[in-house]
Amino acid sequence: MASLVAYEDSDSEAETELAGGFHPAGQMEDTSTAVRPPGQDFGSRVLDATGGRTPSPERASHDDPARCRLPLARLWSQDPGSCPSQRLQWPRPEPEAAFPASLPARLSLWTSQAPVGHVPLAGACLKQVRVCWEPSSSPELSVGARAGSEGPGKSGSSLQRKRREDCVVPYTPKRLRPLPAPHTGADRGKDAEAQGPHAGRVPAPLCVAPEASEFIQPYLDSQYKETKIPKKVLFHLRGHQGPVNSVQWCPVSARSHLLLSTSMDKTFKVWNAVDSGSCLQTYSLHSEAVRAARWSPCGRRILSGGFDFALHLTDLETGTQLFSGQSDFRITTLKFHPRDHSVFVCGGFSSEMKAWDIRTSKVVRSYKATIQQTLDILFLREGSEFLSSTDASSRDSADRTIIAWDFQSSAKISNQIFHERYTCPSLTLHPREPVFLAQTNGNYLALFSAVWPYRMSRRRRYEGHKVEGYSVGCECSPDGDLLLTGSADGRILVYSFRTASRARTLHGHTQACVGATFHPVLPSTLATCSWEGDVKIWH
Repeated sequence: MASLVAYEDSDSEAETELAGGFHPAGQMEDTSTAVRPPGQDFGSRVLDATGGRTPSPERASHDDPARCRLPLARLWSQDPGSCPSQRLQWPRPEPEAAFPASLPARLSLWTSQAPVGHVPLAGACLKQVRVCWEPSSSPELSVGARAGSEGPGKSGSSLQRKRREDCVVPYTPKRLRPLPAPHTGADRGKDAEAQGPHAGRVPAPLCVAPEASEFIQPYLDSQYKETKIPKKVLFHLRGHQGPVNSVQWCPVSARSHLLLSTSMDKTFKVWNAVDSGSCLQTYSLHSEAVRAARWSPCGRRILSGGFDFALHLTDLETGTQLFSGQSDFRITTLKFHPRDHSVFVCGGFSSEMKAWDIRTSKVVRSYKATIQQTLDILFLREGSEFLSSTDASSRDSADRTIIAWDFQSSAKISNQIFHERYTCPSLTLHPREPVFLAQTNGNYLALFSAVWPYRMSRRRRYEGHKVEGYSVGCECSPDGDLLLTGSADGRILVYSFRTASRARTLHGHTQACVGATFHPVLPSTLATCSWEGDVKIWH
């Protein structure tokens, strides 16, 4: 079989190239343009999809068996512009074709590479469509002008080579790419409008009746009775567009019909979860997910922190922000000091926790440890000490998983509290006894002493639910008799605190139930939230 490539030192170099050749730019010249009538080009053809193409002299010349010969490709060693390395460039931009308004524009990939006398196969699918390029004075958009004016000369080859070089975008490594410009005030306004109608705006005041709810009023003057386990769903609250991270009732008894929920959809909401089950206000103060939010002890403010490193203290009655701070890490947990309500401690994706003073808007203390993330914070009695659960764990033990801190001196009291190979995503304090409980990723609740040396109970363990890496919360009832926890399979489990036996299992969610809390006044009401984005009120 004869070779199709003839080298310069071969004897076949003397043969004439009848079908076409390559000019120095590496493009094949079409010799059929010499026999084409004047004024007739590719744009003047009419394509018929019914059965064939309009005959033309060009096709007759190509149908001749004597002339159906493949072009001889030369390896141009003398001309660097036609070497294979120079021909491997991005194809030149194809001019847009003007089609009738009734049919969408269909650009062909073969139009820019085929010879002038060739009819593209994709064009045969159209019926009676006249293909013509848009009139333009630029030589880059006119195929007919380029085919007639450009030849094997230097001007045409240099123009084509320049056009190919302009189409190639060089790759820039990420390390060498310029950093994005800082956002200005106008850019932040545009971003806020893009996030939603309420993002970045001052929320409206929360209109709450000065009197307590009619369902809560009978229980205000009486002592809390025995907690009863609910059986049915009272309200199903929908409104969040993402997973709900936590729920919390207002700590003030007269306003305890208000429920706070935080979500990954960058908002937190306040609900009337006792009377009507309606959403009273939605707060879109953060540009990223809101991981933690807490009621202030006075019940009139909400402190929120999110993945946007921002901290906001919002007054519900006026809708203004009394405090705004910028942290060095993403916030995952925060707690008010039980004595000094102007101070709170926050933690997140960092090796340290920080104590902020709202009055000065400054960090007053810092607590550092060899950890990567703080999962939860729990203040003990009187607020002189607090606990932090972290993600630090080793192969055979989990020292530093729970750390006890002195609040005033920022010193570690103990880091040898929990010695098992599991992290603890949440902590809760018993309301009447000096003990606390830790939710572990070993699918059980562990009981610890709340006084030094914080020993773990080996006799009592609450098992039966699943955690599986979720930040599943747990809480004790106001009288301390029951223990409530969510589960990764959507269940809500109620345990007896004394016997560690399972009292009841509620099936309420299809995805992971990550938050569950008892009402502080009503003895048989609780709220749960799940990863599917809904909140349920049980009674």
